[in-house]
Amino acid sequence: MTLHSRDRYSIPEETSRVAHRAFPKGNNYMTMRDQLNLWYLDSKYAHLFESKQGRPAESPALLNLIMVMQYAEGLSDQQAAEAVRSRIDWKYALGLALDDPGFDTSILSDHRQRLIAKGAEQQLFDEMLEQFRGHKLLKAHGQQRTDSTHVLAAIRKVNRLELIGETMRQALNQLAEAAPEWLRSRATPDWFDLYGPRFEQYRLPDKEAEREALAVRIGSDGYHLLAGIYDDEAPAFLRQLPGVEVLRQVWIQQFVLEGDKPSWRSVTNQPTAEDKIVSPYDVEARYSKKRQTEWVGYRVHLTETCDPDSPHLITHVETTSAPVADGQVLEVIHTDLAEKNLLPATHLVDNAYVDADAIVESQTKGVELLGPVRPDQSWQAKAEQGFDKRTFAIDWNAQTVTCPGAKTSTSWRPVQDRSGHALIEVRFDPHQCCTCSLRSQCTHSEKHGRCLSLKPQDQHAALEERRRYQTTEEFKQRYAKRAGIEGTISHGVRAFDLRSARYIGLAKTHLQHILTAAAMNLTSAVAWLRGNTRSTTRRSSFAALALAT
Repeated sequence: MTLHSRDRYSIPEETSRVAHRAFPKGNNYMTMRDQLNLWYLDSKYAHLFESKQGRPAESPALLNLIMVMQYAEGLSDQQAAEAVRSRIDWKYALGLALDDPGFDTSILSDHRQRLIAKGAEQQLFDEMLEQFRGHKLLKAHGQQRTDSTHVLAAIRKVNRLELIGETMRQALNQLAEAAPEWLRSRATPDWFDLYGPRFEQYRLPDKEAEREALAVRIGSDGYHLLAGIYDDEAPAFLRQLPGVEVLRQVWIQQFVLEGDKPSWRSVTNQPTAEDKIVSPYDVEARYSKKRQTEWVGYRVHLTETCDPDSPHLITHVETTSAPVADGQVLEVIHTDLAEKNLLPATHLVDNAYVDADAIVESQTKGVELLGPVRPDQSWQAKAEQGFDKRTFAIDWNAQTVTCPGAKTSTSWRPVQDRSGHALIEVRFDPHQCCTCSLRSQCTHSEKHGRCLSLKPQDQHAALEERRRYQTTEEFKQRYAKRAGIEGTISHGVRAFDLRSARYIGLAKTHLQHILTAAAMNLTSAVAWLRGNTRSTTRRSSFAALALAT
């Protein structure tokens, strides 16, 4: 394939003739080229290539398009390369001659590496959105919705004993390649039998005492190896090997030394889920659990438009470590959309993204964050006659609170919660509370008076208003549109394998999600341009028969 940089590729006459004979009504890729005119400019990606002439040796425009088309069909690199060589609709979309020989498969992986190294994967996605905007398919200040799903890392799941065994084995393999003579001088003969084959559950001992003894053995071997690597006489480059660094971190996380003997760290003495390495194959993958779903990997958040008069297009893709909570990415999403001038007027999300802080912060950006907040979990709110916060009169100027028994608070103190968010702690006189006839409805404390934790005034008001509003029919009707994002994610899972990482590491997995979102957008935009209407609901054949009679 001609890979020299050009900013436009005309369609060869013979390619056009054959394509229109093969597809007289056109197809998705022909529509992409003729109506959508989706294209990338080589000149904008020249920085990916190191060239004395200042010109890419290969065409990033073609490679970007090929990858989007590749993901649209779920093809491997080899299958994508074969499609370029053999399929007329691909040749039409790419402007290639019928006899174009194509390219070597490795060029696609090289291009992905360049995109990641230069941080250009987002550029690929944003330029597609900008072209959609030029075709009036995308606009700001409408409605958008966001949801997330789990992503399984491209690794096998290992238990704790397998983890340390495989970590040790990986380090030894890298050392054997980088410094075979040095390793031969450090390894004991039985290491070759123990660490040669993979550590898999079926070949590990069943009895707990034997497993504990094996863990101690592996731990001791690892400390012995690390001591040699960090000895002043050892070559310095050994400490730079990725497998050695993983070994060092895993041993810190999993073991404690009692004299010269290692032992397992207790569960309470291990790092948090955000920091703990759970696999030597992908050190950025993390364990997480949401309701009944457990996984090792990542989490992806998709934000899409949902206006009725335009195609539903994904506007933001965020890939995070698995334990990162949904609410932590909301500000990132809004910041990115603001930079692209794509902030929605209304943003529909589930309660994992919504709290008082998020509602107020979104309002400052001109965004209505539409989603339910968690109800008051206090026993007073759950009791039929309990006195929850709504029954107290707050004087924000005087910094006092009056209870249902007409008693006034005696303390108003700014504090912080565990996450560092501002709170106001309000306390009442315990002597007054102890003699109050309404005490049983207010507090169960026998020694102390009622204590309230209030959010700052604007957040408190936003929270109470949202709890009131989400019980109304108006809210329920408006919020019903959020459910559509679950259908989008389901489509991404079923048709684009969204929940399975193709590559190792967060950066590569994010690139996969960017390309998946681009492919989904291409599919949606082309369907819209070809006049394929979007059904609001599914209708069975039997139901359609009833309507026809």
